[in-house]
Amino acid sequence: MKIIFISLDTLRANRLGCYGYHLPTSPYIDEIAEQGVLFESAFASDIPTEVAHTSIFTGKVGLSTGVVSHGSSLTHLPKEVDWFPTILRNAGYTTGAVDNLYNLKEWFARGYQYYINTVGKTRWIDGKTINSLAKPWLKEHKDKDFFLFLHYWDPHTPYLPPKDYIPSFYDFSKNQYDPTNKSMERAFNHPAYPFFKYHHYDLLGNITDAKYVNSLYDAEIRYLDDLLKELDEYLNELGIKDETMLVLFGDHGESLTEHDIYWDHCGLYDQTVHIPLIIRWPHFIPPGKRVRGLVQHADLMPTILEALNLEIPSGLDGKSLFPLINGREHEQHTEIYLSECAWQAARGIRTEKYKYIETYDSGPFTRPPAELYNVIEDPNEEHNLIGSLPEQASAFQQQLSKWVNDKIQYREDPMQYVLRKQGLPFKRRIEKVLSEYSLSWDDWKANPKRERIDLATRKA
Repeated sequence: MKIIFISLDTLRANRLGCYGYHLPTSPYIDEIAEQGVLFESAFASDIPTEVAHTSIFTGKVGLSTGVVSHGSSLTHLPKEVDWFPTILRNAGYTTGAVDNLYNLKEWFARGYQYYINTVGKTRWIDGKTINSLAKPWLKEHKDKDFFLFLHYWDPHTPYLPPKDYIPSFYDFSKNQYDPTNKSMERAFNHPAYPFFKYHHYDLLGNITDAKYVNSLYDAEIRYLDDLLKELDEYLNELGIKDETMLVLFGDHGESLTEHDIYWDHCGLYDQTVHIPLIIRWPHFIPPGKRVRGLVQHADLMPTILEALNLEIPSGLDGKSLFPLINGREHEQHTEIYLSECAWQAARGIRTEKYKYIETYDSGPFTRPPAELYNVIEDPNEEHNLIGSLPEQASAFQQQLSKWVNDKIQYREDPMQYVLRKQGLPFKRRIEKVLSEYSLSWDDWKANPKRERIDLATRKA
């Protein structure tokens, strides 16, 4: 059997046609969804990239592995933790990856016979690079049982799609550089601005229209869609398309100005934690299937192990998705527990009806200690019900506290350990940028307007 396991970094579910988006971002992904099963309510339990992929490849949430923070030097994954590619390699599968997560943490290269690192001279990894490296590998191993992990970074910032993809998503009768357009001002005056100036805004030019930036994100998805089509057509050319299980998933989504988050993936709101998940397996999964029940990243590993008739390790947080796919069950999880520790530190609970969030350190954001949303009536999570539903909020607070305590037992909470030892990893990145201009974090955040300082000239 052949498995191609594809991480679509920073791909937000509701920006795809098959998840209800009205613009033509994903015609080929939509076709793949029609050929397999689409999970309507898939969630990233741990965000962003580092912790999300650790959960995917262990079948466990962050509190089970201890890996809860993205970008911290304090985290480590013990080698005795069951690791998905290692299990497959030990079972006789040829394992390969076209990926660069090894540059974040060493454990992401575990279990691979072939690890092709995609890091180049620039921060931006064009999906064409992924295809150019994956195709020769596929041709060489097409007659073997294999597991191939591909990690596409379109549409991660800095949103640099080929220019001919943009007109489908932006009305160029408008001027994206219009100096009278003030829609970017909140982003430019945000405490996180020094970081994003370097990593994002400077690479886009002097854009003043926030809608244009959103259109670049959509164009990136459309570009990614063509890359996936190219890969799939190559599978057909090799004659292995019908014998290959194709798994597409987002590691997290993206906030596009919602909740004071400007083109980034933090916050436990659905814009960031609701992810696409599609599995196509010809002859084994009925086409056009849609599953409504709540599922999470950790479910992927046991699902594929069941498909391969391999033993599923004990103690996983994930569950095989085949009971949902085959209709034997309609509910797998009554809730998904959520966690982040990068720009801010927070945990939450997502049920079919509610979202509950506790924030322990808001970093460069302004957040209340607790938030409660009815996601059916308020899908954009704009009306905090903490004050109006105190009994429901209290029940969620106790449920979350019990879950954390049951997970950590007598260990120190790994999130609190990171905060105590290092603080928020991404806040430290802002501080590093500011220090180059003789500015402190406290001085920067205390500026009531946080006017757009001139970071082009370093201060002595």
